[in-house]
Amino acid sequence: MHAEEMLNATGTANALFTDFYELTMAQGYWKKSMNQEVVFDMFFRKQPWAGGFSVLAGNETLLDAITQFHFSSNDIDYLASQKLFDDDFLAYLKNFKFHGDIYMMDEGSIIFPQEPLARVHAPLIEAQIVEGVILNLINFQSLIATKTARVWLASNKGNIMEFGLRRAQGVNGAMSASRAAFIGGASGTSNTLAGKLFNVPVMGTMAHSWIMSFPTELESFRAYAEMYPQNSVFLIDTYDTLKSGIKNAIIAGKELAEKGYNFGVRLDSGDIAYLSKEVRKALDSANLPHAKISVSNELTEDIICALIAQNVPIDSWGVGTHMVTGGTESSFTGVYKLAARHDKATNKMMPAMKFSDNPAKTTNPGVKNVFRIYDEKGMAKADIIALEGEIIEAGKEYHFYHPAVDYRQFAFTAARVEPLLKKRLAQGERTHARLLDKEQLPISRAVMEKQLNTLDESYKRLLNPHIYKVSLTETLKDMKLEFINKNIARKKGTSI
Repeated sequence: MHAEEMLNATGTANALFTDFYELTMAQGYWKKSMNQEVVFDMFFRKQPWAGGFSVLAGNETLLDAITQFHFSSNDIDYLASQKLFDDDFLAYLKNFKFHGDIYMMDEGSIIFPQEPLARVHAPLIEAQIVEGVILNLINFQSLIATKTARVWLASNKGNIMEFGLRRAQGVNGAMSASRAAFIGGASGTSNTLAGKLFNVPVMGTMAHSWIMSFPTELESFRAYAEMYPQNSVFLIDTYDTLKSGIKNAIIAGKELAEKGYNFGVRLDSGDIAYLSKEVRKALDSANLPHAKISVSNELTEDIICALIAQNVPIDSWGVGTHMVTGGTESSFTGVYKLAARHDKATNKMMPAMKFSDNPAKTTNPGVKNVFRIYDEKGMAKADIIALEGEIIEAGKEYHFYHPAVDYRQFAFTAARVEPLLKKRLAQGERTHARLLDKEQLPISRAVMEKQLNTLDESYKRLLNPHIYKVSLTETLKDMKLEFINKNIARKKGTSI
């Protein structure tokens, strides 16, 4: 089953899934005969949770959406009812299809601020109308994939169960989060529909209501064990974890063990560090060393990291709310900015640059590529933003410059150079085979794991991570500086 089934259910393949001003601007471009070829960059401005890396996700969902993006007759009627759009423009929209090219990094890539994650080449109107869907799908899934990767690393790459369906922001939020969480390192999901669509392992134990529905706790455990002997995980904190829950779990668990089955217990409240150690002692004393301990209850990467530091005997982690909502970060800071436009007079693509009183919001001009450079040990040392046509070769020393175009620079001779942007759409059509999400997600997850392994531990720590270098080539640095100096001169009323 393709991601399009999820898209059709949630409306993101409908071209009305765009900000209204995109359409009013599009009509303005139409009336002014301004539909020249342009290039937009999609990038993000800062790492969420003050982290050292992020994970790119949502690529395939996005490509499905854009290749299906269209206005239905009902959509055109709705726009006509707004009394803002001319009939000739509505006729153009009725036949709208994205005809441009899109370059993107691989889904699952480890990414950093300011570098283009996607580059869109298209007529201006088309590039403008797809802005909303690009940012919506990439921003949210990248946020959740990044959060999950942080949780996964905090657990020492342990068994993470995504339990967030009930707390996610609507159906699409839940489905997108389950997809992205698997890319980021989750082992499975409680979301049954995600299990079906994405072939992600589905997981679940029992609720407190199951236990409370029986006359005794032990009867509830025995009934569950009878039905699911190969998949019994007993929730032991309904009444009293140590005085009741673990004792009854051991009775039911021994009965399973006699039949050749293993089992587990789950903690969902209380002092997880203390209780997990006491539960482990009880299980081991009962000669049940293979019984597993699972925990849940508003877990975050910080809590998990603190628990791991206390050497807790926990085998798996159920993480819900904070993983599928982003927790303390409500959104990913992805933006979409014009980088170049076709000039009729010269018949060339001319670089464009956005200025801001906030230097962090000043963009990098021109059509650009991104290269990752590695040392002789195979570790990533920096990502280099270069102008199209520039080549960075292994074995040659280059000087690279901070995006703020100040004094900061470094010299490096790469042992290996990897270009990161690859063409995904050509004239609106995929350049590669369209895989089922079932087939794509393991590939995307493998990209995440492989690239994380090339990242030094200092970039992956939760507290005060080292800042990974994203730098400019000398040519791009000079172009950006020229734009800045011209803007300064323009403000002063002089020329250079």
